[in-house]
Formats: sequence, structure tokens, C-alpha cells
Amino acid sequence: MNYENGGVALMDRELAGKHALITGSVSGIGLGIAHRLAREGVNITLHGFGDIDRAQTEIAAYGVEVDYNGSDLRYEDQIAAMMTQDHERYGGSDILICNAGKQYVAPIEDCPPEEYHAIIAINQDAAWLSAHYAVPDMRAKNWGRIIITASAHGKRASPGKSPYVMSKHAAIGLAETLALELAETPITANAICPGWVLTPLVEQQISAKAERDGCTPAEAARRMLAEKQPSGKFVTPRQIGGAAVYLCSSDADEIRGAALSIDGGWTVR
Repeated sequence: MNYENGGVALMDRELAGKHALITGSVSGIGLGIAHRLAREGVNITLHGFGDIDRAQTEIAAYGVEVDYNGSDLRYEDQIAAMMTQDHERYGGSDILICNAGKQYVAPIEDCPPEEYHAIIAINQDAAWLSAHYAVPDMRAKNWGRIIITASAHGKRASPGKSPYVMSKHAAIGLAETLALELAETPITANAICPGWVLTPLVEQQISAKAERDGCTPAEAARRMLAEKQPSGKFVTPRQIGGAAVYLCSSDADEIRGAALSIDGGWTVR
């Protein structure tokens, strides 16, 4: 994916010098968010698996500090270690983006329990634990932003995705609860709910659908969009990153507990 480097900053760089920890940010949505925040002068801790060197190089090009953490979010001790690293280097996260995610598509009777547990651990439990460790530092700084990447599936169900849908409903519930707990502070919590985004996770689903339907990947993608997304277009990581920058800005000080849909009309159909 290509991203703009430099250019006119969206929020007059009011976020410059702050620090963001973004889970699942070596590719896809998380990397798109990292690009947009780094463009505003935010120092970034990347997390996840994939082409780490490329991601670090891309983000460092904005002239910000870039760290990396490879913790496995299925395990609480590794999440705690990740948050400790953040605390020791930056005094904790100013901005916490809980974006890491996992999916497995199958009817409930065919979904292996180990896949269910992994999805709940990464999509749901890791967000709660990361916020658990981040909030005390945000309270000490008297400022913070927590953004959880939920999904259109946090508002609407689809067959074959019971663990994922459960976890994304929980993501919205967590954002709403944190917003209430932090309502009298300058710390906000919100969820972003993307529809179909052309990420590696979705590309896997397109390939599986193409094989299942006996069609080309391009036709499978068109059919997927037609089923759910009235715009007929994929959401881009850049667009989601722009929404994250806005939610981190002072213009969004009183946006608390929102579940912001970026889904081409999916959830209003």
C-alpha cells in the first residue's frame, strides 16, 4: 500500500510529541493508523507480525521515534511486558489503539475451540488488558485517547463468524464502559467500526470465496461488497487512520463512547 508522506497536517500537529502504541500495526488497518498519526508528529510503537523492517522504515520517514514490540497478545504476561516497555520509555501511552485482530470463518459446530479461544484472547481480552495497564499512566498525565478497532460486525452479525462477532460486540461495550469511567477526565475512549477493508485478513476471505464459488478473486470481491457494503467500495486503511487522528484531536474532546461506522453504508442498509 502507498501512503502520502508529508503534506499539510490535518490537525495542525497538535499531537506532535505524543506517543501511540498501536497493536496489530505492521500491516493493514493498524499500519494505516500509524501512518496518519506519525504524519501528525506522534511517536509510534508498532506491534505485530509481518514485514517489520518495512513498517518501521515507512513510519520513521515522518521523523518520529519508532519502537517495535512483538508480544503475543494471547498471553497476559506478554501484554504486561509490552505495556511495561511503553511505560519505561514514554511514561506510558498517550494514545492506545487496540487494533490487533483474528478471524476464523466456520459454523459454530465446525469452529475448533482453540480458534475460538485465540479470537477472544486477541480481539477482546487483549484490549481490556492493554487498557487496564494504560489508564493509570493516562490518569497521571491527565490526558489520553483509547481507540478500539471494532467492526461492522460489532453492530451486525454474519453467519459463520460467531467468535469474531462476539469479540467485536465486546469491543464496543468496552469503549462505552471506559468512556463512562473516564467521563470526568481528559481521557476519551471510542470504537471505530470498519466494514470491508482490503487487508490481508479480508484478502484471505476473498480467496476462500473465489475457490468456493468457482470464480476469480475480483468477482469474489465484487460479490462480497454487494452483499454488505452499499457503496460497492472497500474502505481504506488511510480513511480509518484519518478518523483515528480526528478522535485524538481536541475537536473530539467530547466524543466519548462512540462506535464510529466507516462501512460504506453497511450498518444502515
